[in-house]
Amino acid sequence: MDTKDNFKSIGSPQLREKISADLQQNMEKFRDPVVLGELMFQLLEERENTNRILKNLLQRLEALEKPRELEEPLIPEMDENIVEFVRKRGKATADDVQAKFGYKGKNGASSRLNRLSALGLLSKRQVGRKVFFLPQ
Repeated sequence: MDTKDNFKSIGSPQLREKISADLQQNMEKFRDPVVLGELMFQLLEERENTNRILKNLLQRLEALEKPRELEEPLIPEMDENIVEFVRKRGKATADDVQAKFGYKGKNGASSRLNRLSALGLLSKRQVGRKVFFLPQ
């Protein structure tokens, strides 16, 4: 059967009668209150499911839109003490940290302060030849 035959069969009187009979049969079913009740029940269930899905999606969107609070990284107790020392003083240099915490050389204190700066716990500013570390 080619395409032309398909189009001719759509318009055939037998097909029209069959569609009309099916439509009439379905209209008779819709007059039955039990069928209407069942349709309404299914409609309400689908609505509840849709509302549940939408609520879940909205919660996920809200969670994505909330700015996440920055958590301070876990650091050794010595680093916590250094950060607290800088906060109390307002600013500190590697020399200050060396003297306070008993480092043998300035390089150890400077290394610790630079690491804390890289973690975002301290900020770093250079003034001339001195580097100051400030609390965040």
